[in-house]
Amino acid sequence: MIPAPSPRQRFLAWSVHLFTASGLLSGFMAILAINAHDWREAMLWLLLCVFIDGVDGTFARWWRVKEVLPQVDGKTIDYVIDFATYAIIPAYFFYQAEMVSEAWRLPCTFIILLVSAIYYGIDGMVSDDLYFVGFPVMWNVAILFLFFVFQFPPAGNVAYILLLAILHFVPVKFPYPSRTPDFRIPTIIATVLLIGALMGVLWVYPAREAWLTGLSTAGVVYFTVVSIWATFFKK
Repeated sequence: MIPAPSPRQRFLAWSVHLFTASGLLSGFMAILAINAHDWREAMLWLLLCVFIDGVDGTFARWWRVKEVLPQVDGKTIDYVIDFATYAIIPAYFFYQAEMVSEAWRLPCTFIILLVSAIYYGIDGMVSDDLYFVGFPVMWNVAILFLFFVFQFPPAGNVAYILLLAILHFVPVKFPYPSRTPDFRIPTIIATVLLIGALMGVLWVYPAREAWLTGLSTAGVVYFTVVSIWATFFKK
């Protein structure tokens, strides 16, 4: 007979679920910052959401949350928060920041939301070798690059949104930084450097530093090269 979880185990398990749920609080703070047109603060809150999402699974495994609280589905909580903070709130950021012409603002926002919802419903979003199949729902990072790093003209922003929307449904493999075994150490290093560079970009905004822009772009190039290799050349 399996012994009942101790009060300490239950406390830790509930703490993990509350930590996961706190991503929604960070997302709400991002909405308030967007309403105030404080773009840097809004994106910092969205990056905090990414951090919470990136580490809560590790805590859940450490403290055996599934075993201790089998009646609570942490994955469902995670999906709800991820869709809000990776799709809905970034779409709202995009709309409020007026990054495209008025005629394209609402259509591009709707495209982000619709393709994200459909992508979430597709089986096999993660391949057997642990890559995302199709561009994953990471519009928070996409909008960060679009607004703070690339700074394309409005027509370029429209093309960027349409390209990523199409890539949701193209069977291109994108590295899953915390799980993909291929090039694991280089990918982790590239991810850390990229996050550091993006934090630097936000820190100096509205000024721009060429080396931060270059380092951020190099991160995109790295993940693009790995994606091309995994899709077309990996045996």
